[in-house]
Amino acid sequence: MSTTQQGTHSLAFRVMRLCKPSFHVEPPFRLDPADLFVGEDIFDDPLAAANLPPLLSSQLTKSMDSSDLTYGNRFLLHHPSDAMGFSGLLLLPQSFGDIIIKAEIQTERQRILLLDTSKSPVESVRAGGRYDFIVEHDVKELGAHTLVCTALYNDNDGERKYLPQFFKFVVANPLSVRTKVRTVKETTYLEACIENHTKSNLYMDQVEFEPAPHWSATVLKADELHPADNSSTGGREIFKPPILIRSGGGIHNYLYQLKLASPDSAQMKVEGTNILGKLQITWRTNLGEPGRLQTQQILGTPISRKEIELQILEIPSLINLDKSFLVHLNLTNHTDRELGPFEVRLSQNSAHEEKKVMINGLQTMVLPQVEAFGSTDFHLSLIATKLGVQRITGITVSDTTEKKTYDPLPDVEIFVESD
Repeated sequence: MSTTQQGTHSLAFRVMRLCKPSFHVEPPFRLDPADLFVGEDIFDDPLAAANLPPLLSSQLTKSMDSSDLTYGNRFLLHHPSDAMGFSGLLLLPQSFGDIIIKAEIQTERQRILLLDTSKSPVESVRAGGRYDFIVEHDVKELGAHTLVCTALYNDNDGERKYLPQFFKFVVANPLSVRTKVRTVKETTYLEACIENHTKSNLYMDQVEFEPAPHWSATVLKADELHPADNSSTGGREIFKPPILIRSGGGIHNYLYQLKLASPDSAQMKVEGTNILGKLQITWRTNLGEPGRLQTQQILGTPISRKEIELQILEIPSLINLDKSFLVHLNLTNHTDRELGPFEVRLSQNSAHEEKKVMINGLQTMVLPQVEAFGSTDFHLSLIATKLGVQRITGITVSDTTEKKTYDPLPDVEIFVESD
């Protein structure tokens, strides 16, 4: 069913052409010489009406000489019907039923022209016949769409007419993509769940994650011992069988492992940037009809780079009571300027709280300056005073030049044994 501006019509987009020819009028118009010399009332006199025509006829016959190259007689009537200016020929209309067809898609945001035959109109459509044409449009917007078909044509009376016809439809997402982001230390995991909302099975040809700059993406599969790297084409299979997602709510999950491409990439990242990348999805239906979907940028946990980062690299696996042990730490400068010197100590959360793990020896360790985007490793000697599961808490670093104390290192649990 289609609608036009005049109402509802149960008809197809067809035009019948019936055009009749017109008489050909040949200028210039011709006249009777008698009209130049006498008036119309002279023929009311019987004597003049009888003698004047032969007199004029004899004079015209003399002047109608075929050798006259001036064509002076081209304006004279040779036959009474010449006064009408008809040459006896029929003239077909210059736009002999030509049909101009246009088709366009209208959405809430734009209008896209799909077909325009203005430069090469359809010459004719015979009675009972039809003119078929195909238009294509890559649907990229959701919501209401209108296919507008118009025809400009001549009817059987030669009158120019305009026919608009509208076909309305709504575009919905064939599938939905739900994502979850989890960060474990320096590694980010992205889970994508794809659900089929159509009434036909969908065969996923490609579901790839395009990481943002400075990120690398690896797809994790349950049936593989080693993950497949999305960023390298050399390891891709020549042919990958499509993944079936069944109609009416079928789902399939994908898991990606994301890492910073290199240590230097962390220095180039803008503070607060949390764009991870986007998914590119292509599929086919049961009949092979293609489909494509590109998600918006997927966001992760906002990345906030600290000026100074202190982290533990290694803790001994065996820690005995009242015996010192060394903790391997790293101090990294994430700024573009030199910082330091630094002091490392154990902060006291409460004056009445007894520390179970303390520094062995001098309570403050001095570290030299650290260059821009540089780091330094050092060892801190600690000693545990109680058995069982204990926590190393309050390891704090301070910049002695800027008189600035940074956030303490997160608590780390250790197990203390007796000799």
